[in-house]
Amino acid sequence: MRIREGDPLEIFVDRDGEVILKKYSPISELGDFAKEYAEALFDSLGQPVLICDRDVYIAVAGVSKKEYMNKSVSPLVEKAMEDRNSILHTEEGEVELVDGMTETLKSYTIGPIVANGDPIGAVIILSREKTLGEVEHKAVETAASFLARQMEQ
Repeated sequence: MRIREGDPLEIFVDRDGEVILKKYSPISELGDFAKEYAEALFDSLGQPVLICDRDVYIAVAGVSKKEYMNKSVSPLVEKAMEDRNSILHTEEGEVELVDGMTETLKSYTIGPIVANGDPIGAVIILSREKTLGEVEHKAVETAASFLARQMEQ
């Protein structure tokens, strides 16, 4: 587990008086909601959808959950979140979305989820066969904005 400066932590004390630190993921509160949103996006666009918090993938639709679910996000996704800018990449090539796992994708788009000025996750649409366009890019931005607003309430 990586703890970055400014990361929120939950502090528990067990019966024996031991202090337990747990990394707090605000977007994990939306876990079921994020899964349903990912499924709806996949049903609508026909392209695989991933939703992650700052550390791991929390919702997967359209691809094997075993490949992505609860796996660490890659530096590429971390950078997109930190930069707070959405990305539309349309050149086929090797991409690392999961830390340590490269795959060949035709195209992908990443939209960071930014709540109260802080990046808390990202929505990703990927394609192995077709080049994604503005529709998918706007869908990722809309999904990220919607999830951010849910977190701010």
